[in-house]
Amino acid sequence: MGGDAADGRQVPAVSLEGLKVVSALGRGAKGVVFLVWDEALDQTWALKVILRDNIQKKNDKEAEKANADGGDGDEYRRIAFEQEVLGQFDHPLLPKLRAVVSTERIVGYAIDYCPGRDLNSLRKKQTEKMFSDEIIRFYAAELVLALEYLHSLGIVYRDLKPENVMIQEDGHIMLVDFDLSTKLSSKSAQCSPIVADRAPKLQSAKSRRRFSPLHGCCGSGISPDYSVQSSMPGPNSIFPVESGPAAGKCNSFVGTEEYVAPEIIQGDGHDFAVDWWSLGIFLHEMLYGTTPFRGSNRKETFYRILTKEPELVGEPTALRDLMRKLLEKDPRRRIGLEGIKGHEFFSGVRWDTVLRIQRPPYVPLVEELEVRNSNNGDQAGSFDVVGFVEGIFGGAESDRNKEESENKEKKGGDENENNNGNQRVWVEELNEHSSKANDFLVF
Repeated sequence: MGGDAADGRQVPAVSLEGLKVVSALGRGAKGVVFLVWDEALDQTWALKVILRDNIQKKNDKEAEKANADGGDGDEYRRIAFEQEVLGQFDHPLLPKLRAVVSTERIVGYAIDYCPGRDLNSLRKKQTEKMFSDEIIRFYAAELVLALEYLHSLGIVYRDLKPENVMIQEDGHIMLVDFDLSTKLSSKSAQCSPIVADRAPKLQSAKSRRRFSPLHGCCGSGISPDYSVQSSMPGPNSIFPVESGPAAGKCNSFVGTEEYVAPEIIQGDGHDFAVDWWSLGIFLHEMLYGTTPFRGSNRKETFYRILTKEPELVGEPTALRDLMRKLLEKDPRRRIGLEGIKGHEFFSGVRWDTVLRIQRPPYVPLVEELEVRNSNNGDQAGSFDVVGFVEGIFGGAESDRNKEESENKEKKGGDENENNNGNQRVWVEELNEHSSKANDFLVF
């Protein structure tokens, strides 16, 4: 069944049979993301599909690890939490839950599709595989606003990395992947009024420039037609609370190892400050093309995070000074929200207009998606979504599905041959790059 979103929208429950699969966008730790078109609603989405068998397997492993009897539902709770927060978000830099899918074998949910891929893919396209300070300033400012909103909801993100920062059609970012996020038992962040929705796009794709100079990052190209609304979270929250021995902290060991904050490794409890540490790692990667503490293995990486200072090569700049303050190992001394927004690096940034910039540094040159009439898409009824995901992650019925697919290919003629050919290519691509998450959108 569907549900209600924070803005009063009814989130529809849709069937796989009513979806047209355009392509497989990427794979993550839990599932596969497809670009789909819903014929009934005339909407294009990114659909994340997760096998129920895999959820149960992870639950069982966690239960064994905790020496518990049977699964404790942690994996189901994470997925439910991510789906729930997606339904609650009301911010232009965060995705909205557009639809849900549920069958006996899979769970899935659809969010906004971002045609510009992720920031790591964009960085790698640059001549020196790194961004200028001006471009970093724009993306960093939008990330600060997104994290500020999350923290105001009591949510600590815990997985900030370039692969989770997508680029929307208008060039603004979208922060995705909330399965490692959690809600703390107390809030210590304040949220400034935000722009709930940007105005309709005024430029055609042909007239957009891929890169444009930024004057003070946020001081030009502002339309007076936008209306600013306050989007503060309400007093009632339905998010599960994760609490630890210290008030307003949690002790879960989560995150991507090169971005993990020292306090997470030490296990003494962590709070919103871990997101500001990850922002420091993020800025380092955008400027230098690499993370600052990467070792030859996880143990060495963690050792470097705990003991080494970041090597900020180059002349002293405001950006390097901000990175140093973000990468302070003691979370009590680490720079926080107000210090970040008031830092010299963001001097001249008009925070209340950042979301209304009409010419971000990069706007995808996207041709209009002809999903409806495209011959490249397959109806989910004819495209075996479940079998495809099982082909990536394995599953109890994957061998049987493979045999059925082969039989259909023999009997179905050219149409089935084309459909199955597409599936084989997609599976090969996703499996080939499974260890290279940067090459695909990863949720």
